[in-house]
Amino acid sequence: MDKMNQSSAEAEAETIEPLRYLSKGEAAAIETELMRDYRFGQQQLIEIWGQACALAITKEYEPTIYHPQRSSQSLHQDFTVQCEKMDIPSLSYLPTEVQLINDAYNLVIDAMMGPDADCANLREPYPGILVTLKQIKIPIASVDVPSGWDVEEPSQDGINPEVLISLTAPKKCAISFSGKHFLAGRFLPYDIQKKYDLNLPEYPGTDCLIEL
Repeated sequence: MDKMNQSSAEAEAETIEPLRYLSKGEAAAIETELMRDYRFGQQQLIEIWGQACALAITKEYEPTIYHPQRSSQSLHQDFTVQCEKMDIPSLSYLPTEVQLINDAYNLVIDAMMGPDADCANLREPYPGILVTLKQIKIPIASVDVPSGWDVEEPSQDGINPEVLISLTAPKKCAISFSGKHFLAGRFLPYDIQKKYDLNLPEYPGTDCLIEL
């Protein structure tokens, strides 16, 4: 019986399809379908992703927020007000003295740019911020796509995060990522997973996050 169970388990393991990594166009198409066909709201998605990111980073850090540029979108303004009402401090500028950041903080959470960023045509203050982030010694945890990376391929000259938290499904740039890699995509409907052949892993218990 033990040998039969072992053979069955080995056969099942051999049939598991590899995890699929999304292109920029596929990631945008899935987000559009979630909002159009499955009636997810943008704020709802951001809150789902935000909770999963917080779980990945643990509960031990007290955050300080830095906005390179304040957004005019009401959604982002609402989140800013919520943070202010909760007395979460914000920086008016990012220190260029790298050692000041190393001494004051234990971790940098990089959520500065998204998959839609045009890394070849960045305007200040973003290039300067990337220069600073490349020099710091404390760990960086990047959300979805590390800032300065092209969505389609690994970065040759970008920041080097120790942790990556992919949202919905991992992007192509993360194929060769060697750090600690988490995925926040349990909410993704099965029909979309099947349509794009994502081959996502099973999430344990009621977890909304899984380490790849």
